Amino acid sequence: MYLWLCPLLAFLCGSIPFGWIFGKCKGIDIRQHGSGNIGATNVWRVLGKSCGIPCFLLDVMKGLVPTMIGLSLIHFDGMKNPMSLAMLAPHAQNHPMLTAQIFQVLTGLCTILGHNYSPWVGFKGGKGIATSAGVLIALMPAAVVILVLIWGLVFAISRYVSLASIIAAAALPLLTIWGSYFHGKFANGTWNKPLLAFSILIAVLAIYKHRSNIQRLRNGTENRFSKKS
Repeated sequence: MYLWLCPLLAFLCGSIPFGWIFGKCKGIDIRQHGSGNIGATNVWRVLGKSCGIPCFLLDVMKGLVPTMIGLSLIHFDGMKNPMSLAMLAPHAQNHPMLTAQIFQVLTGLCTILGHNYSPWVGFKGGKGIATSAGVLIALMPAAVVILVLIWGLVFAISRYVSLASIIAAAALPLLTIWGSYFHGKFANGTWNKPLLAFSILIAVLAIYKHRSNIQRLRNGTENRFSKKS
């Protein structure tokens, strides 16, 4: 039951359109303003940081919490995850390693898909960067630190949120491979194949969701944050 329940609940949690809710609280439909996106960046741009920061944190948490719960409920022999909330299911059944890994990353993926294609707003949503960050904090926290540094460096140089997000997304699969090599998991054959597939998929998905931004970057019309803002 845990195997299928976790991805389902993750999708429902990820589908909560916090950006749209913040807009409604301010009396506007955020989809009709700025870039038309319900993600935290557009909320910040249209409604200011008083709404943008809470929206960002909530989008991160709706990726982090379901994935953490999935890690707590879906176990395999020899699994080591210091961030796992094991008290939620102290008697959870162990599964074959590959099966457990598949459903752990599927839980995270469903959270991101829920955000990107929320049924509450016509199966549209954000670009999934904040929610993906929450998922990755649960699955591979060390990689998140490096991705944040990459994102911050690109943003500091370019002042484009979209460009920083695209480059950080493209770096994710490479970091996943490097992490497996660094920890010796390639050598002993225990590297997480579903995690690599997941990292490639969400990187492609994130870049695909930025396709309009890529076109605006090429045309020189992309919105740029000023240093003051």
